Amino acid sequence: MSIETAKQHLSRWNKDNDMMILDKSSATVDLAAEALGVTGGEIAKSVSFYDKNGGAILIVTSGTARIDGRKFKDEFGLKAKMISSEDVEPLVGHPVGGVCPFGVKPEVKVYLDDSLRRFKWVYPACGSGNSAIKLSPEELEQISECIRWVNISKE
Repeated sequence: MSIETAKQHLSRWNKDNDMMILDKSSATVDLAAEALGVTGGEIAKSVSFYDKNGGAILIVTSGTARIDGRKFKDEFGLKAKMISSEDVEPLVGHPVGGVCPFGVKPEVKVYLDDSLRRFKWVYPACGSGNSAIKLSPEELEQISECIRWVNISKE
């Protein structure tokens, strides 16, 4: 189960008990912001793209940011093509609405977008459409085990 995989990942940093299971859906940025009482920008949305080999690139960005196709191509050397909803869980390890950088499949490449750095706290999902965790961008960097920060979004 995806939420259990995320919880197991978070336990390596003693953050598994910080996971929030919400009474409401948090499957979209707007729903998550409403359920958590924060702005859409503070939601750390995870967007998945195909890499050159048909694998997954996971970009965690501010909920109000959009991926800039030109910046994506300059950074990764390919056109940004989002993973189809049918392929998200098999390639990333989490279902649509609960995608997060915790407990992803080992071959998934995780990057954090600079749009998150302007917030004191961000709220990524934890493997389900009704879960979240409150982390500083620095904590997210460590716990996500990201490859690096990138600047590929626009507001």
